[in-house]
Amino acid sequence: MEKAIDRQRVLLRHLRPSPSSSPNGSHLISASVCAAGDSAAYQRNSCFGDDVVVVAAYRTAICKSKRGGFKDTYPEELLTVVLKALLDKTNLNPNEVGDIVVGTVLAPGAQRATECRMAAFYAGFPETVPVRTVNRQCSSGLQAVADVAAAIKSGFYDIGIGAGLESMTTNSMSWDGSINPKVNAFQQAQNCLLPMGITSENVAHRYGVTRQEQDQAAVNSHRKAAAATAAGKFKEEIIPVTTKIVDPKTGEEKQVTISVDDGIRPETSISSLAKLKPVFKKDGSTTAGNSSQVSDGAGAVLLMRRDVAMQNGFPILGVFRSFAAVGVDPAVMGVGPAVAIPAAVKSAGLQIEDIDLFEINEAFASQFVYCCKKLELDATKVNVNGGAIALGHPLGATGARSVSTLLNEMKRRGKDCRLGVISMCIGTGMGAAAVFERGDATDGLTNARRMQSHNLLSKDAIS
Repeated sequence: MEKAIDRQRVLLRHLRPSPSSSPNGSHLISASVCAAGDSAAYQRNSCFGDDVVVVAAYRTAICKSKRGGFKDTYPEELLTVVLKALLDKTNLNPNEVGDIVVGTVLAPGAQRATECRMAAFYAGFPETVPVRTVNRQCSSGLQAVADVAAAIKSGFYDIGIGAGLESMTTNSMSWDGSINPKVNAFQQAQNCLLPMGITSENVAHRYGVTRQEQDQAAVNSHRKAAAATAAGKFKEEIIPVTTKIVDPKTGEEKQVTISVDDGIRPETSISSLAKLKPVFKKDGSTTAGNSSQVSDGAGAVLLMRRDVAMQNGFPILGVFRSFAAVGVDPAVMGVGPAVAIPAAVKSAGLQIEDIDLFEINEAFASQFVYCCKKLELDATKVNVNGGAIALGHPLGATGARSVSTLLNEMKRRGKDCRLGVISMCIGTGMGAAAVFERGDATDGLTNARRMQSHNLLSKDAIS
């Protein structure tokens, strides 16, 4: 540090005004040790051309599986719609896309990979654009976005698409084949097989989350989602899907256009939820009303290098800043966000209090409530337009859907909302989180907090 101060003194000899130009002959500039230190967590982060930015993010409406608007729609048709929207709404040349990565969970791997490749052709992509799938369960859509961002940052290609797809109508949660008896010798391996609802009950019991707290979280989710829908907030992100509905009794087909999430129940109340019985334990607190809905849907996110976006005149919706995936106890897998969010925020050189908005997947109200309490989050910053309890949770699509929801809300809020986080718990005991910055928020010099005094010359200070 002494050497650094000596260098500052040399520089100051050249910058210091003459005594005649100073009222009392005092020096206007002096060397000083930076109060934050040269290794402060919140460092300068300029607008670099190799920033990975989000140019566009769209999703379908989310519909109830087996009885909602997409119950008779082929899964790849949902993906086709959002992939095509990226091309149509940005006028992107599809030949320039380096890869399409699709998060998806329940379908057999080879079949779903083939369906996604077919969807790319349906959407207008040439044979030269590759497609692959990724499965990290509930975070698969966000993992796809992170994988594309990492590939762009590594220089593998300049433009890529991270997407998510799930039809829980077509593919249900099940186990194929027998279970290896070796699992009986490993408790944590056994816990990987626990029904997700039991892990919710474990979280509620272990961390003292009450039935009242869970039901209130569910009510809040529906109310906020209903208000957002009524205000038209989802119109920018939802791409209408023209499809068919088949009457199960008559077999009659009817063409419909689906453009609104159909799981939202504005009339949900504490009293109505209190009537529901626990689903997983006789004396439990997890009900159908305070759990995420089983749903169908898709989303897609277009990412590229900042300089490529600027050269081609694309708008910058957001900047991908960091990503973290972590492991937790499988028996309480829902605590994942409470571990993943601090990891992602730290990786971005930030602190929790720097974040303006959070999109945390409401797999179960128990784990959602716990994570918010554990991280001491401001409730006015979390899931401001509702979450999965109201909107639904199409497993592989939720991450991509959340990117669109978060960045569009940040855009609406403007200068009052600079940084956002997306996070979710993951079956078998994991968590994932990513940090995004609003697209027009990064200036050419710094993203550091403003200092009260301006006599600091360290790289961590601003003038």
